Amino acid sequence: MTDTDDQAKLLELMRDMYVAMLTTTRDNGTFQAVPMARQEVDPSAELWFITARDTEHVRNLQARPQVGLTFSSRDSWVSVHGTATLVDDHAKLEELWNTFAEAWLPGGPDDDNAALIRVDLAGGEYWDSPGGRVASLISFVKTKVTGDTYDTDTGTADL
Repeated sequence: MTDTDDQAKLLELMRDMYVAMLTTTRDNGTFQAVPMARQEVDPSAELWFITARDTEHVRNLQARPQVGLTFSSRDSWVSVHGTATLVDDHAKLEELWNTFAEAWLPGGPDDDNAALIRVDLAGGEYWDSPGGRVASLISFVKTKVTGDTYDTDTGTADL
């Protein structure tokens, strides 16, 4: 696969993965990972999340904006990294607002605590088991019988 193919595959896989673990770095150097519902994957490799601004992960990313995000589905996994920014853009917040966000921020997009996180991706990796569960099961059995490695489609991409 070419770099362009890997980029396309990585972004394609993320489009169907809606919840990520956002990992930031605390003041003491340890990691904090929190689940975040992805709102949008921009073709330019930018991700959007709705957040409460009075959270530890927001304080962490404001001090140290380099973040990691992991996504998974039944048969695919994605790990990306990039630079996170807290964004105050009421029009964009209204555009992305949904009932899931309202569960965390009941005041709606007009809540002073509601904000956006934009992550500009720098790169990442993916692991995909083409063919879903049946192909994964066949690959697993083949691994046990032949000793070969598990069949997955993997790639690394700069974004």
